[in-house]
Amino acid sequence: MIFRSLLRDCLVLNWALPLSSLPPLPEPLRYQIHPWNDGPHVFASALLFRHERLRLDPVPLVRISYPQLSLRLCVLDGDGAPAVLFRSILVPGWVLPSVRLVAGQPARLARFSYPRPSKTPEAAGWRWQVTQKRSLVVEAAQGSPGVGTGPDLGSWENTTGYFHDRRSGYVLGGGGFRQVVLSPRPTALWPMKAEVDETGLLVECLPDIGTNDWPPLHSAWLCPEIASVFEMGPVVELGKLRRTTPSVATDPAMFGSQSGDQMRSLPRFVARPAA
Repeated sequence: MIFRSLLRDCLVLNWALPLSSLPPLPEPLRYQIHPWNDGPHVFASALLFRHERLRLDPVPLVRISYPQLSLRLCVLDGDGAPAVLFRSILVPGWVLPSVRLVAGQPARLARFSYPRPSKTPEAAGWRWQVTQKRSLVVEAAQGSPGVGTGPDLGSWENTTGYFHDRRSGYVLGGGGFRQVVLSPRPTALWPMKAEVDETGLLVECLPDIGTNDWPPLHSAWLCPEIASVFEMGPVVELGKLRRTTPSVATDPAMFGSQSGDQMRSLPRFVARPAA
């Protein structure tokens, strides 16, 4: 199944989480780890965005728009290529049955209050809120490129590329994996100065980290729009994904600081171009 959508006003929030707080991964996925301070860390990202005119290729005239939050972890697949594992996908209640039945994603219900920064770029700042029993509340404004707490990924271009240059994602559910071929990185990024006022929802989505241990932000930016294509693969039994000899990308020492050439040399999936 191939879905097409325009991701509008995508706020990207990144944290470095201690590996010791994360659950084991099903084979053949492995965490992409980074030595830092008191031990290895793994990057997690929350993407807060609106789908606009989301459609399935066989029925292009049926289009829907809705807000979404995706929480994902940076991993390596069986070929050693950078990928993501989706830990939580939150959508409004009215679209939940379609996301589960048609896209086969284990999405959950949430309530959303999202701004539209691309329509008010002159504003002093914006506020995002996503709520289940608990909330994620973020206030952010345009700022200068920079990073906060966590491992150094090199230049700003390398840092944003680290999170966006991942051509494959995995959704776990129903006794297996569903692979998602992801879209190319966005053409425009706004560096953001963000403050996370409430993190309770993140703890609900990833309870292993603990209620008092959610770290400060590593980095944040906003993508005004991303023309995206999502190709949903069939469900594959756990442990049945392709495995090969691990590449140099699995060596944690490689990730203290990377040059652009090193990052571009990592193996990756090729996505279908957006129409």
